[in-house]
Amino acid sequence: MSRVINPDSVGKERTRLSKGIVLCIRELAKQTSVTAEVKDMAAYIALALQAIADGIDASVVAWEKRDYWVKADKFRMEWLWAGQSAEKIKTAVLADDWAVVAVLMPPVASKFNRIVVSDNHRLGKPWAGAYTLLALHRKL
Repeated sequence: MSRVINPDSVGKERTRLSKGIVLCIRELAKQTSVTAEVKDMAAYIALALQAIADGIDASVVAWEKRDYWVKADKFRMEWLWAGQSAEKIKTAVLADDWAVVAVLMPPVASKFNRIVVSDNHRLGKPWAGAYTLLALHRKL
């Protein structure tokens, strides 16, 4: 029996979410007032960062099986900020504290400064409806 290959790995998901965050921050920087779309963008960033943070342990399982503990721990430390930032952004967005959201975005943007998203991307608007989803997560 042959190996089963999962084309939707955690790493590919992290890359997709990272590109979505970069695109979202790019569009968020162009906004001048708080609209429903701005709320969706900020909520998407919080949800995407949380999804990235949740996938880190799944990414290092293969390294830990081979006893690459240092490499696994280094990777965890590199992404530790994601869960912390997600929680701060989520709290600020749900409290409608947009000054805090504006302060939290530059450090997030600096973490993704090496990721390039072309102007002719096929990502669409991944943030559509994210604020409603974030509000539902708060109730759960």
